[in-house]
Amino acid sequence: MTRINAGGAIFARLKTLGVSHVFANSGTDFPPVIEGLAQAAEAGIDLPEATLAPHEHAAMGMAHGAWLATGRLQAVMLHTNVGLANGVIGALNAASDHVPVIIMSGRTPTVEAGRFGARTVPIGWGQEMRDQHALIRECVKWDYELRFPEQIGPLLDRAAAIALSYPQGPVYLSLPREILSEEVDTPAGPPAYAPAGLRAPAEEIERAARLLALAERPVIAAQRGAGDAAGWAALARLAEEWAIPVADWWAVANALSRDHPAWIGPAIGAALEGADVALVIDSLAPWSPDMHAVPPGLRIVQLGPDPHMARTPVRMFASEVALATETGPGLVAIEAAMRPHFAEAAGRIAARRPRLVALNAAALADAEKASAHVSGAPMTKGFVSAAIGAAIRGREVTVLSELGAPLASLGLTERGQWRQEPHAGGLGWSFPAALGMKLGAPGRLVVATMGDGSYIFSNPVACHQIAEALGLAPLLVILNNAEWGAVRQSVAGLYPGGAAARANRMPLTALAPSPDFTAVARASRAFAMRVEAADDLALALAEALAETERGRLALLDVAVSG
Repeated sequence: MTRINAGGAIFARLKTLGVSHVFANSGTDFPPVIEGLAQAAEAGIDLPEATLAPHEHAAMGMAHGAWLATGRLQAVMLHTNVGLANGVIGALNAASDHVPVIIMSGRTPTVEAGRFGARTVPIGWGQEMRDQHALIRECVKWDYELRFPEQIGPLLDRAAAIALSYPQGPVYLSLPREILSEEVDTPAGPPAYAPAGLRAPAEEIERAARLLALAERPVIAAQRGAGDAAGWAALARLAEEWAIPVADWWAVANALSRDHPAWIGPAIGAALEGADVALVIDSLAPWSPDMHAVPPGLRIVQLGPDPHMARTPVRMFASEVALATETGPGLVAIEAAMRPHFAEAAGRIAARRPRLVALNAAALADAEKASAHVSGAPMTKGFVSAAIGAAIRGREVTVLSELGAPLASLGLTERGQWRQEPHAGGLGWSFPAALGMKLGAPGRLVVATMGDGSYIFSNPVACHQIAEALGLAPLLVILNNAEWGAVRQSVAGLYPGGAAARANRMPLTALAPSPDFTAVARASRAFAMRVEAADDLALALAEALAETERGRLALLDVAVSG
């Protein structure tokens, strides 16, 4: 053990917990942390990489992306209450996406004098809060405030175990400056607590398997992927052998190859027609009761780490069987439990296979139609998405989409190739998440697609500075319609014949004149190009991808309609 200040001791313990990077934005509460890092370096203590992010929202997004790339616990360290407030949108996204991350922030000193680390500038009084934790408590599984430096090891061990236990998610620890300033022995020994796994009881797996195996017209809804590689393979076998359509309406992760014969894209409404059993895989909202007709008597099996989505107060999707399980192992178990019933179900499987073929063909036709381009017309998001899919085919790649490239048009075939913005909808996610993903998987191509509003929300100047400083080179594609397209669609959906829909210019939706996003990117020496003609897109994508291979971030600002 080596005696250093508490700020450095926190980093030392995080390293023991397997954290490789701590994404940090420094402030006036950080002098003890900065000194502690220097003390640790001087003493030769192995620490996670302290990765400076000049905006807290970027730090949170990078942690999110790094977890997606590595599956390892992440940590962020934010400035006191104002920095924490900047990071809360990222915490909402992490909670929605079940991302395990230890969120820490400074806390203004509680003493005015007489103790090292006490308040020294007026901001110390200005940032005092009665309950700083209330800013973030709704987003986290656990929160606490460090009271004594000797708590560092046990508290971080507990925080890590809770974050990594299923359902996974963020935790929060506040760090008063005067406590950070105290010296302490670096915590020693292995982590004191083991994360809790999650497996459904065998009898409940068997019950769900019988329901699916004996169904006449089953359907599968999957929004958050199929879990691990074994779960991906199990779902692919199950869907094909049992002739069950798999819908990914409003998906945040791909669960099936688009080439799979059971893939039907977002067409959950068509799949529900006449359905008698539904397997809902880790889906917050597998369908919309206001949009999709649910057959009377539909028997529903909910499977996932949190099958009732306890964080969401109103979610009225019934469950005859609720399987609380890690998604991948749960799918492996249910596929194995269905196998003994296969011979008994053979006739029903054969009877529904033609319908599956028709649903799959319709989904592929819809994707092709969405990807088509009419000569002389503006580019659509579907067309741009198909062009991106063609440009990246055969590469080790992940596409992040934040109101950007639609999944169906990309033609992706492998697990882990797609992530959409979390259902929390904290905009500005995909750009910093792409940076974190590149940091976690440097050899992987990362394509972040986003609307122009999402790019603005990402604090792009901060993100471009991070990319240049760390040598991170994702491809960014802005699908620029110079408006809040999601807002326009929502208004038109609620008031299809209303005055706003009829207006030449819908109120509170326009983002025109559009800024010169290429100039923003070039300010940090990135490659940047504006694309306005469909005939220029393929060449622009090829040129941009070549730049990323040379280690330079590339941005394409693509003009689209709708």
